[in-house]
Amino acid sequence: MSNQPSEARVAVFIADGLEEIEGLTVVDLLYRAAIPCDTVSISHDRTVTSSHKVTIVCDRTIYDDDFSFTDYRLIVLPGGVPGTPNLAACEPLIAELRRRMAEGQPVAAICAAPTILAELDLLKGRHATCYPDRQPTLIERGAIVDAGNVVIDGNLTTSRGMGTAIDFALSLIAQFKGQEEADRLSRAIVYTD
Repeated sequence: MSNQPSEARVAVFIADGLEEIEGLTVVDLLYRAAIPCDTVSISHDRTVTSSHKVTIVCDRTIYDDDFSFTDYRLIVLPGGVPGTPNLAACEPLIAELRRRMAEGQPVAAICAAPTILAELDLLKGRHATCYPDRQPTLIERGAIVDAGNVVIDGNLTTSRGMGTAIDFALSLIAQFKGQEEADRLSRAIVYTD
């Protein structure tokens, strides 16, 4: 039922300077929904410091010998500054984003992180959202910017920022396990009655 493990794994990519709420909310809610999730540092060090000086020890790094992008059904990009530029500078991650978007595999990004996809010209003609002051980047690169807290366009899920992190995580749960499970979890955390 609701706490049966999911076969799908999720990787939340963690960079120095991330907005910790946007990353850890996803991790927390996926855990509660029994969806396996790893925090993955984009550096050689598993310890990462957020934009608000919170120290996070990741499950693994992108440079671990046994790390493979193919182990993950979904990859998630939290925002934050300088977290977003740090993610954008990670060449293995950028190559994987290009591949996934070309093959229609699931990618999710929140806050400033959707600009990474826009700057790679991966959002042309796609519906997306992001942090409000980053919307010009999406528009300039051909995205169709929607005002919703969470925007889903095929394999792509985007969200606006820290204040929409729960909605973002619940939408990912709904995509993996159905809306009923997302609604159950929403009530369980007293997000909705």
